[in-house]
Amino acid sequence: MKKLLFRWLIVSLVIWGAAELLPGISVEGGAISYAAIALIFGLINATLGSLTKLLTFPFAIVTLGLSMLVVNALMLTITDNLRDDFAIESFWWALALAALISVSSVFKVGSK
Repeated sequence: MKKLLFRWLIVSLVIWGAAELLPGISVEGGAISYAAIALIFGLINATLGSLTKLLTFPFAIVTLGLSMLVVNALMLTITDNLRDDFAIESFWWALALAALISVSSVFKVGSK
């Protein structure tokens, strides 16, 4: 449970940082909006994203995993369509945010 909450916090912070720094990504609202966006993205990524990643696995091998960024960008686009307070201007901005979220995955919670 601790790992899940930590991951949720990290993704929320990455979305906040991206909204502050990248002109193509905007979020209206406060911390609750960022947490809700991260939660919805996590749920979409855990369900639809997992299925999509399974189906595109052979392509991921050929592209050395870079196609997973495209899948995550698509999941972010779906999240954008579900939330009125979250806006991504184009697929390229979604790809940039997906790259930032992927880089943030290096942060782990200890096993104890």
